[in-house]
Amino acid sequence: MLKTISVAHSPDADDIFMYYAIKFGWVSAKDAKFENIAADIETLNQATLKGEYDICAISFALYPFVKDDYALLKTAVSFGEGYGPKLVKRKDKKLKKNFKVALSGEFTTNALLFKIAYPEARITYMNFLDIENAVLEGKVDAGVLIHESILNYNEELEVEKEMWDIWEELSGGDLPLPLGGMCLRRSIPLHNAIDYENCLIKAVDVANKNRKVLATMLLEKGLIRVDAPTLDKYLDLYANDESVNLSETQYKALDKLFELGYKHGFYENLIKAKDFLIPSEYEDLRSK
Repeated sequence: MLKTISVAHSPDADDIFMYYAIKFGWVSAKDAKFENIAADIETLNQATLKGEYDICAISFALYPFVKDDYALLKTAVSFGEGYGPKLVKRKDKKLKKNFKVALSGEFTTNALLFKIAYPEARITYMNFLDIENAVLEGKVDAGVLIHESILNYNEELEVEKEMWDIWEELSGGDLPLPLGGMCLRRSIPLHNAIDYENCLIKAVDVANKNRKVLATMLLEKGLIRVDAPTLDKYLDLYANDESVNLSETQYKALDKLFELGYKHGFYENLIKAKDFLIPSEYEDLRSK
């Protein structure tokens, strides 16, 4: 009998796109079936803190808090290259130092960068889908938009600051902005963990190589919140060749993110991303 492995991901287009290569049966694990759960990213961050899922999408900024219980996966990653979340406000609004802002969650990457850049701001957390209206209705002075919201927002709003610009200023430039990835429960036996990670790598690769077909299927089934042109543009940003397998540059970016969090007192320990991966070389050693 096949084991059931829970795979939790966010409902935004890039996560759905990468996961559905498995859902549609294009890729499968050797001895397990994947059961998917979709929830907003902060819900997933909180669930990972509680150890609820076997494999879960997370904000990279969360990872140092769960490193002892979850291994960092090398695939299904989202980085910004000259773009990312946006701090927006009404065009007729001038922000004070202690402005009230809506963020999508305490453990999101954008929250970490925001807190470093705006230490006096008053933060409230809400579902990312509610942030735009909260700014428009004056419930908050500003808000950080994420996911597809960065592409289409009300014309009464304007960008106060790109999170990409904050990242560049803090990191020194030349590194992509680490946003989200996936992690796997450490209690899963190593040979299974390697198989599951390889399956996910293959799924992201297959989805990327068959992007047009998969995107059409998702749109026809009503599984995506946006229209075809917006989906295409969004996948260009966050579900591409750079999403399949972490690169050396991406490892450096993750290490810089963790360094910034440690330097500003958000993490107890300074960690390096490569120290927390699944040791996939184990399978090679077993076969020799």
